[in-house]
Amino acid sequence: MLEEIRISSLGVIGSSTLELGSGLTVITGETGAGKTMIVTALGLLLGGRADTGAVRTGAKSARVEGVVRVAGLDGFGGAVEDAGGEVEDDRVVLARNVSAEGRSRAFVGGASVPVTTLAQVAEPLVAVHGQSDQHRLLQARAQRDALDRFGGQKLARLLATYSELHGRLDDTERELEEVVTTARERAQEADLLRFGLNEIEAAAPEAGEDATLAAEESRLGFADTLRTAAEQAREALSSEDGGPDALTTASAARTLLDGVREHDAEAGALADRLAELTYLLSDLSADVASYAARIDTDPARLAAVSERRAALTALTRKYGETIDDVLGWAEQSARRLLDLDHTDERIEQLRREQEALRAQLATAAAELSTARSRAAARLAKEVTAELALLAMPHARLTIEVRQAEVTAPDRLLHGPLLVDGRWLRHTASGVDEVEMMLAANTGAEPRPLSKGASGGELSRVMLALEVALAGTSPVPTFVFDEVDAGVGGAAAVEVGRRLAQLARSAQVLVVTHLPQVAAYADRHVVVEKSSDGSVTSSGLTVLDDEQRERELSRMLAGLADSDTALAHARELLEVAQEARDAH
Repeated sequence: MLEEIRISSLGVIGSSTLELGSGLTVITGETGAGKTMIVTALGLLLGGRADTGAVRTGAKSARVEGVVRVAGLDGFGGAVEDAGGEVEDDRVVLARNVSAEGRSRAFVGGASVPVTTLAQVAEPLVAVHGQSDQHRLLQARAQRDALDRFGGQKLARLLATYSELHGRLDDTERELEEVVTTARERAQEADLLRFGLNEIEAAAPEAGEDATLAAEESRLGFADTLRTAAEQAREALSSEDGGPDALTTASAARTLLDGVREHDAEAGALADRLAELTYLLSDLSADVASYAARIDTDPARLAAVSERRAALTALTRKYGETIDDVLGWAEQSARRLLDLDHTDERIEQLRREQEALRAQLATAAAELSTARSRAAARLAKEVTAELALLAMPHARLTIEVRQAEVTAPDRLLHGPLLVDGRWLRHTASGVDEVEMMLAANTGAEPRPLSKGASGGELSRVMLALEVALAGTSPVPTFVFDEVDAGVGGAAAVEVGRRLAQLARSAQVLVVTHLPQVAAYADRHVVVEKSSDGSVTSSGLTVLDDEQRERELSRMLAGLADSDTALAHARELLEVAQEARDAH
């Protein structure tokens, strides 16, 4: 749970530390004193959006720190370590800095992390409820989500199964729609591929053949030139006419050096090298002569090669830069053609998958609806009982789980779902529409919350829901920001009583303007505003018993020292203490 919140330069708060404990902590103060800054600070710790306007005037940045005790928070310590932070003495410090220029930095256990990481680590710690949450409760989706939370793990598993099947059906029907609607284009593509493959098959090219033929065509086209060059080269190496040649010259040089071998070993070594050279020249001369003899002028072969190259060039103009590229295109196209030629089989396969998935989805939808209906009955009963304890003894909450039935469709693609003989609209969340209905008085007909609940009644409905959901919520800390707006008198007393009871199983932090609620606090914090004539600042003070009486007196009558108000404040505190002792 949260043990401490430290705030610096946030709004009207210059520097304050709020020590928290288990049970119910209430925060009060005059209008404009900065009570909502506590909620703003918590929002920053939870990774909420940073507002540069919240940075105190004249300050370079605002900073919020939260000290969290790890004991009892399953998985939290691991999440901190995964983020690179450290757990010290079973505690973790979460922090957020917001500069006046708009830059934001986040820290988890001493490690600098992205704000999104801070949000992921801190989100399971705190559930914040404000007046905006009351308006969200009017939305059908929020009501369905609340019901699903109350349904627990069993309902969550049914919803996960349904959602997974719904996703698979959606993917299958999208592919089926694409294959059916593009059947003509696929047939045209198949014809083009088949034509190209037939053309390549008729030519029957071989890998690297274009390069081989290009070299052969060049050799045949210059056969006379090549033969003349080879014959002249052979003559220069070893002349048949007795003229000067390389072999004769090398032999003469060898003879000269050989004659002086006994006078200098180096001359002998040079003579030996010349001997090797004469052998090499002799072999090379023979090879050149053989090469010259093999060169024939073959006009017929040259014509055949040129014709073959023209056929291969026709392929490379269409299907690739080289014959190897053409063969690669043919291999890919053959696979694609195989797929296209099985379009009818694929359509039939997808339709079978669609039918099977729709049957499985209908079963999952029916099971999910049944579980929701049972959970709705239990939740409505519990919330109705809570409302009776919140000074609404004749109120009755009902939760309708209904389905939108439609006429049988002409086509099934992305159409309604047949569930137990009825065609129903469906989404990724099921086939159900969930609506909470409130009958505030005896004999009144239940009406939707958006039409049948006043602001005060809606506040109590939300509190009653939270109490009912508390047993299924893993969140250790609840924050209520003036959710008691519109509530007064005896109803306010009961709101305080129920908040105190919720605080027996969770840490509860309440920002309130109602003395009847504040009287039930285990810890009362007041936000005090002061001004030096130019700068307004606020601080947080934990009140003792005498200070609590004075603060409740101020909240009751606007006068901290009124004897009547003080007497009333003491009475409120006594009633609250008796109620706590009774439990």
